[in-house]
Amino acid sequence: MVEEEAAPVVVPPAAVPAIPVPAPATGRTPRGARFAGAAEEAVAEPAAPKTGATGATGTVGAAERTEVARAVETLARLRGEGRSGEAHALLVEAAYWAPDRLPLLAHALERAGLGADWQTLLWEAASLPAGRLVAAADALVAAGRAEDGQQMLRQGVARPAGEVGEAVLDLVAEGRRREVRALLDAYVRARTPEEAARSAQPDPQRLVPLLLEAAQGVSDERRWDLLHALRVAGFAV
Repeated sequence: MVEEEAAPVVVPPAAVPAIPVPAPATGRTPRGARFAGAAEEAVAEPAAPKTGATGATGTVGAAERTEVARAVETLARLRGEGRSGEAHALLVEAAYWAPDRLPLLAHALERAGLGADWQTLLWEAASLPAGRLVAAADALVAAGRAEDGQQMLRQGVARPAGEVGEAVLDLVAEGRRREVRALLDAYVRARTPEEAARSAQPDPQRLVPLLLEAAQGVSDERRWDLLHALRVAGFAV
């Protein structure tokens, strides 16, 4: 008897898995640069960050590291394929991740040769609601990226003066004094005294003392300049 020759086994090609892009902590949809509509967003803001074993805020586990790596891989692929719009949308979403992921993401982007994308993400993160903005900056500073954290705050206080005043009042109502001090310190350093004075408009009785306190923390000269600007603007001081 002659054995029949076995038919060759055809192995189907393995499907290439889609690389998931982590959703932002707030579940928001992608949006363009800067602050349009920021005041209307109802975003649950995190509590003050805690320093974890990683040296950054919080504790980044293996799952978070995997998601960051996949997102960077996806971004590199999109850039390589010239799909800049999708790449930018991914960066907008990543700006709203939990603060403790941002230092890890910064390192991964720079290691992948995507440092310019990290700068874009910093720009988009500046539109975060005030509490999240301070938390994200804190995370970067705690991870040894103080320059990035300061840049984020400087860009974040470039929003209209009235929005800054409203954001400070919201933080005060929540009892978040540390965030108030951090935000106003960056604000009175980055803006002119005249601009800073305009931010007192939503509630001069509460905002004027906070602004003067922040200016005093910069210098006596800055406080006097702000005091003069407040008087010129018609606020009783």
